Amino acid sequence: MTFRKTVAADLDGVMEIVRQAQASLKARGIDQWQNGYPGRPAIEADIARGWSYVLADGGRVLGTAAISFAGEPTYDTISQGRWRGEGPYAVMHRVAVREDCKGQGLAGRLVSAAADLCRAQGVGQIRIDTHRQNASMQRMLEKNGFAYCGIIYLQDGAEAGAERLCFDKLLEA
Repeated sequence: MTFRKTVAADLDGVMEIVRQAQASLKARGIDQWQNGYPGRPAIEADIARGWSYVLADGGRVLGTAAISFAGEPTYDTISQGRWRGEGPYAVMHRVAVREDCKGQGLAGRLVSAAADLCRAQGVGQIRIDTHRQNASMQRMLEKNGFAYCGIIYLQDGAEAGAERLCFDKLLEA
């Protein structure tokens, strides 16, 4: 299994995972990733920016995440808490794993690989957010060393204005 940047040939596999995640969230009554987000244009933009990564086994995409070092304006204002770290940070978005691969620790492998990318760039923290009702994501984050930091409100896109719980992971050198 390899962690690498997403290439155009991976796009259908990534979109299949996104559709599975959207269906799972909908079935659990969670309004995160609904209304067509994230759609193919968002994933294509992630690929073009060099932010999209996959966990792949041969040609099969098993998991995906967007990892950016460009900052996140939405994270500038946090309510009912604060970020634990100062200085540069990476942002993880659009983290998802194939339904038939859940429970195998693949989301944790994505987090571990993101941490390795951060260390290689001298970045000491990862920030991420999720829906208040997405308990499985919150458990995964806590299991992988993230701590709850507070609440943010999305500033743009299909989910603008939506509340999200935010977490950060402080990295050791």
